[in-house]
Amino acid sequence: MVKTSRRQRSAPTIIDVAKRAGVSPMTVSRVINGESNVRPATRELVNAAITALNYAPNPAARSLAGAGQNRIGLLYANPSAGYLSEFLVGSLDQASRRDVQLIVEQCEPGDHELQVARHLIESGVDGVLLPPPLCDSPDLIRLLAEEEVATVLVGSAVPPANQLAVSIDDCQAAYAMTRHMLGLGHLRIGFIQGGPTLKASAHRYAGYCSALEDAEVALDLDLVAPGLFTYRSGLDAAEQLLDLAEPPTAIFAGNDDMAAATVAVAHRRGLDVPGDLTVCGFDDTTLATTIWPELTTIHQPIADMSRAAVDMLVTHIRRQAPPTERRHQVLPYTLIRRQSDAPPRRRPPARHA
Repeated sequence: MVKTSRRQRSAPTIIDVAKRAGVSPMTVSRVINGESNVRPATRELVNAAITALNYAPNPAARSLAGAGQNRIGLLYANPSAGYLSEFLVGSLDQASRRDVQLIVEQCEPGDHELQVARHLIESGVDGVLLPPPLCDSPDLIRLLAEEEVATVLVGSAVPPANQLAVSIDDCQAAYAMTRHMLGLGHLRIGFIQGGPTLKASAHRYAGYCSALEDAEVALDLDLVAPGLFTYRSGLDAAEQLLDLAEPPTAIFAGNDDMAAATVAVAHRRGLDVPGDLTVCGFDDTTLATTIWPELTTIHQPIADMSRAAVDMLVTHIRRQAPPTERRHQVLPYTLIRRQSDAPPRRRPPARHA
């Protein structure tokens, strides 16, 4: 069985009908929906165009003309509950403001994400939002592109040039946090990486490395531990770093979940945070202010990013943006300093007999 894309099927659209009849897509929509405020002569022109083109109205086409409520899908597989909560707040808020229906679907990376995406496509959604980690799934992005479903990637550090996307500058944000820790006097700064397949994770690591290089501090790979953006992976990474013969005096975790896990490991070992160990995170989710001490972190405007993504997607679907529309929005980040960072403790020199 050969699968055909929407472009290959090339079915007539409501815009084709409007052009043939010499009217606006809104007028066509009014005729299709049986509204009374259309002149009889105009109605005849539209019906004749529909017959000539063998046009079959569908929910997506009616939405395109502005007569019905658009339906957009949100696929998620993020392991951080804090990130997902912020993302949902923003997307639901903006969906309400733009009068669109938001369909939220959970999926696992791999074959399941493609199954869920196909289900959404078959249901006739007008567009899809992809937050991390799905924003960096090449198979999923390729499927949506083949089916000509409008898509916005949220949080992808390097989206394709022609792809609608919203993000922050992850590299520069991580650079700023590392410089902050260096400025406090830390020279042994551990770093916990995020998911290995995520571009944002690689860019945060690049920012960390760049800051060390600019400060003329040699990169020590023993101070770099793998993580998965989960609390559990943060526990394992913190144990690995603090087990070193010369442990770090500060740890920069790739997100708040892993930073919170690092604080927990430090407390279990009897270390004072930040007296014995500075711990900093990334994202500024609710977790950052619900643990003790509260985390110094990079504020990623997750809710604002999802609002911008919904707005961008709906504007694109309704063709309200000019051909020169900005396809990649980069929102500002903020370094938020709280109680988990301090200069390294100065220990008295060892006494010699």
